[in-house]
Amino acid sequence: MKDPDGKWVALHSGTLGFMVNVDALGGAPVPKSWNDLLKPEYKGMVGYLDPASAFVGYVAAVAVNQAKGGAMHDFTPALNWFKKLQANQPVVPKQTAYARVLSGEIPILLDYDFNAYRARYKDHANVAFVIPQEGTVTVPYVISLVKNAPHEANGKKVIDYVLSDKGQAIWANAYLRPVRPSAMSAEAKQHFLPDSDYARAQTVDYSQMADAQKAFSARYLSEIH
Repeated sequence: MKDPDGKWVALHSGTLGFMVNVDALGGAPVPKSWNDLLKPEYKGMVGYLDPASAFVGYVAAVAVNQAKGGAMHDFTPALNWFKKLQANQPVVPKQTAYARVLSGEIPILLDYDFNAYRARYKDHANVAFVIPQEGTVTVPYVISLVKNAPHEANGKKVIDYVLSDKGQAIWANAYLRPVRPSAMSAEAKQHFLPDSDYARAQTVDYSQMADAQKAFSARYLSEIH
């Protein structure tokens, strides 16, 4: 999770999965897979941010596409999945929907792990986070030094600090998975799903992912919207 030429380095990451308000499921089981979300029992319950306007929505599209055997040059598997999901009348906000999950308006949201953990441990909502059985993707949050920065030495100190044990612990205690897992305390680790679940989350070529976004958005708008 760093640039091969050292231009940027990750601080922490977000893993895309299902943020589930368990109390709002109306007795339905917590979904475990991408295929589960297509079942009629989840009609009107699934939400995702518009992939053509919100980056986390695009991350969800990449995640389901990878899980269904797609590639950055071919989003057909993801688009086929979204087409099937339309039968379940998904809720598709343009931007953030955190509060709508907590209220139960959107029982299941495709979102990052840290939002689900924040809902559960900070806002004390009965929220579960699910890493789907078919797999998902992890996205790094990165930092870099500005070229020709006037205070380069201070910039380097900031980067050194946020990557230190103390700096990495700050992220972990805020439910953000640190890029250096060894810096996570046993107490902080209890808030996260086990490593065996995170083994289903993959990294991708993020430059390819960025390059593919415009073409995906065009297909999504023409085929799904």
